[in-house]
Amino acid sequence: MSSSASLQSFLPPSAHAARSSSRHRPSRARPFQCAAVSAPSSSAASPSASAVPVERLEPRVEQREGGYWVLKEKYRTSLNPQEKVKLGKEPMALFTEGGIKELAKLPMEQIDADKLTKEDVDVRLKWLGLFHRRKQQYGRFMMRLKLPNGVTTSEQTRYLAGVIEKYGKEGCADVTTRQNWQIRGVTLPDVPEILEGLRSVGLTSLQSGMDNVRNPVGSPLAGIDPLEIVDTRPYTNLLSSYITNNSEGNLAITNLPRKWNVCVIGTHDLYEHPHINDLAYMPAEKDGKFGFNLLVGGFISPKRWGEALPLDAWVPGDDIIPVCKAVLEAFRDLGTRGNRQKTRMMWLIDELGMEAFRSEIEKRMPNGVLERAAAEDLIDKKWERRDYLGVHPQKQEGLSFVGLHVPVGRLQAADMFELARLADEYGSGELRLTVEQNIVLPNVRNDKVEALLAEPLLEKFSAHPSLLMKGLVACTGNQFCGQAIIETKARALQVTRDVEARVSVPRAVRMHWTGCPNSCAQVQVADIGFMGCLTKNSSGKIVEAADIFVGGRVGSDSHLTGVYKKAVPCEDLVPVVADLLVERFGAVPREREEDEE
Repeated sequence: MSSSASLQSFLPPSAHAARSSSRHRPSRARPFQCAAVSAPSSSAASPSASAVPVERLEPRVEQREGGYWVLKEKYRTSLNPQEKVKLGKEPMALFTEGGIKELAKLPMEQIDADKLTKEDVDVRLKWLGLFHRRKQQYGRFMMRLKLPNGVTTSEQTRYLAGVIEKYGKEGCADVTTRQNWQIRGVTLPDVPEILEGLRSVGLTSLQSGMDNVRNPVGSPLAGIDPLEIVDTRPYTNLLSSYITNNSEGNLAITNLPRKWNVCVIGTHDLYEHPHINDLAYMPAEKDGKFGFNLLVGGFISPKRWGEALPLDAWVPGDDIIPVCKAVLEAFRDLGTRGNRQKTRMMWLIDELGMEAFRSEIEKRMPNGVLERAAAEDLIDKKWERRDYLGVHPQKQEGLSFVGLHVPVGRLQAADMFELARLADEYGSGELRLTVEQNIVLPNVRNDKVEALLAEPLLEKFSAHPSLLMKGLVACTGNQFCGQAIIETKARALQVTRDVEARVSVPRAVRMHWTGCPNSCAQVQVADIGFMGCLTKNSSGKIVEAADIFVGGRVGSDSHLTGVYKKAVPCEDLVPVVADLLVERFGAVPREREEDEE
């Protein structure tokens, strides 16, 4: 979708038709949840645009030969190591100038002997979506794909399955918390061929790591949900096309101070988690026209996390790219590049104040104008978030979508081949990935549903998982990730099984596991979250442990939470979690054989 005209067919015929009976004003700014860091200024106390010194608003980057944007000489003091790597050599040149082809020919021993090529492998290749697993799988890479709105095809899924299949036990895939695929086990000599293969099936891994815009998230039920407000697919496709310049590389936004997340909201359920995105498009009507109010600055980091705040801005539904471009350029131009833990966009908003930040965005709009927010958005604050797992009727008569639970998001090549077959045989050859690491099969004819549910793969990827399993999310953990402190995926499954043997819960409880404070599994949004750490057990031995978070919420009443209990040894988690479920979530203890006399 590249023109406003092409978007028109996806806009609601009338926003009134999509509006719930309960309307509300945009959420008031909530304070940050943080650890050892003060909260930001409230909007009432924020400095005005005129109060910010003029010199602070001077862009810190400039465009150089080749179209690359680099940090100006005067701002190259007290830089973090990643910024120094970017200055040492332009990361995107590995793609735009074909550097990856020469790098792929070098043996790892030769690469490691030279500082520049070692930095290429460990850092700069992340601009191509390649992450070297130096500590756990030396010489092998995780490759992250762009997959706007989580929509993929059977052909694409087969291609990725074929890639990881050749790596045997070293190869596997994950569904991520940003609705995309990650494949594992990739070796450097294969990368040029894989990149060409991705292009041939309409995929790209470009700009999916480091200081780039991450995968645009939308509703996993876009276009098939009878109760949706708007189909998010054309918007996320448009955003992805802009972000990567149609997979050719958008050099204007590949040198941000830090990573940056964007989503478009399509339902009252807020499946997209707008409160933890740097830019969230919230459906809103203004003067009888459909469009979006904007939230900005949501983020999660090791020492500080905060919910996105209203920008007091609205854009028409058929014109979403200019404001995305303006926000990104303001962040690129003005963001600081020192302490890596203080370079997410909310830190810039905090420093300038929301009104001054808004003014900088407005300056970068095509006509220098940014409309004020609509008084109300179209999200029903009283909406009860729906479960998309299982069988549900689509808006298209005679069709259903089937939500499948993928335990902690992990798949093998055989699983992906089978999913592709099921998508072709029972649906329209399409799959949808979700931020909870699950998969939706859309467009299943109602007379085929029973046969689909009887397929052997659904014994592993159930349409009807248990109440605790269905909300389980886990990051990569230290099986593959060098930053993770603890193992997460296998442990999350085992702890959940053991807890289920102890208690019965009356409703789904979302439990998220993250291996380190970077919180890739977003423990702050979970009902119960586990963040990896180390501690001493009762015998004085250093063991893997977890800080426990309790009380995060998603949906129309979203809320980030903080630490409930610190450093619980993983070996002691089962009884602690079982008790917590009884005390806070209405669980009932089960009778166990060992309790019987």
